[in-house]
Amino acid sequence: MLNLYQRVRHSNGGVSRRSFLQLGSLALLGSGGALSLPSLLQAETAAGVGRSPKSVIMIYLVGGPPHQDMFDLKPNAPAEIAGPWRPISTNVPGMDICEAFPRLAGMADKFSIIRSLVGNQSNHDAIQVFNGHNPRNATPSGGWPQFGSMVSKVQGAFDPSAPPFVSLCYPCTHGPYNEPGPGFLGTTHSPFRPLGSTRDDMTLNGVTVEHLQDRVSLLKDFDRLRRDTDTGTSMAGLDAFTEQAVGLLTSSQLADALDLSKEDPATVARYGTGNTKVFIDGNGAPRVPQSLLMARRLIEAGVRVVTLNYSKWDWHGGNNNSIFKREQEDFPIFDQCVSALLEDLHNRGMADDCAVVIWGEFGRTPKISAQVGRDHWPQVNCALLAGGGFQHGQVIGATDRIGGEAIARPVTFAEVYASLYRHLGVDVDTTISDLNGRPQYLIEDRASPLAELS
Repeated sequence: MLNLYQRVRHSNGGVSRRSFLQLGSLALLGSGGALSLPSLLQAETAAGVGRSPKSVIMIYLVGGPPHQDMFDLKPNAPAEIAGPWRPISTNVPGMDICEAFPRLAGMADKFSIIRSLVGNQSNHDAIQVFNGHNPRNATPSGGWPQFGSMVSKVQGAFDPSAPPFVSLCYPCTHGPYNEPGPGFLGTTHSPFRPLGSTRDDMTLNGVTVEHLQDRVSLLKDFDRLRRDTDTGTSMAGLDAFTEQAVGLLTSSQLADALDLSKEDPATVARYGTGNTKVFIDGNGAPRVPQSLLMARRLIEAGVRVVTLNYSKWDWHGGNNNSIFKREQEDFPIFDQCVSALLEDLHNRGMADDCAVVIWGEFGRTPKISAQVGRDHWPQVNCALLAGGGFQHGQVIGATDRIGGEAIARPVTFAEVYASLYRHLGVDVDTTISDLNGRPQYLIEDRASPLAELS
């Protein structure tokens, strides 16, 4: 049904974009206020379109994972530091990880462990995880864009049926746990977020592609009226959202990628399942192994960068909820879904083209607290890297005998990001102008990619 609304003139003389095209239950509209795909994309910070054979999946472990209980065990340290977990050998000689990760131990040749990630912040804030910039340092007006937004800006569109950047992150009630957004790049380069009601709107609901194109042409006619009086940049943003809306509606590619019923049930079972409605500790993310599978399917659909948050790792202990009880719950599920993702990428011939990075905002204290937990520890952190055509089956860096300080090959967030940009084919010396017209480098301190991964 086509609905034409009377144009309303604003007090500043501009013409309102009140006319819209309705597609079944969904309208194509700009700023009129009715629910529409372009405005919904804008409201959910959807961004341009694109596709690349090179891609990145970023998995944020919300709250800071305990490095000394996962990938940097210290069995010879005192009990109040070592904890109950023991290291096990992997299929790479001399490379040990936690005994709770037997599946990952059997494929250690397919990933690398960074044990000496330094320069971490001390607060619960996802910003450094998602953009690589230390929040204590100077920030340009508008803020630093997150990694996927930078990729969207620099690499541009390739396929109008898939956005360049998709976020599968669940919203956390603790605000700083959430992604920082597109910063000075603006909403056009924000992630497309398909976890909400938007998924139901990625179909034409009985409207043919031909009728859609007729309605888009009519929409453009109305837009010309606005463009003549628009003195800002709002129309450019609306055009981007509308273009993405049309691309999504005329292709089932993205909708299919988000539909796990189209996946082999054996593969779904291999990843494991979780409850999307159970938010760990109330303010973290739910423990959803399916997110990793959905990320792989989105990469296959042509998305360049997929981000997701997984579970809650802020284990301070107390209230009969010790860190080790939580680890007994989380570690086996983590082992299953991460190993499934890496196995899947290799079996499908995607491992060289898709890089995976798994990390949190900081490490945990070496000493176990009186509440049987580990507290925030910014001095050192760990990360797992896989795929990307990188050199794997190695440990990068080392910590002291209690896992408290980096004593060999300290690695920064910026170096990891430089490696990810290089994998995507992006020149790490690229600059982008901020809101004040100042050129800004993609990488903090112009860091170089990790030579160990070459």
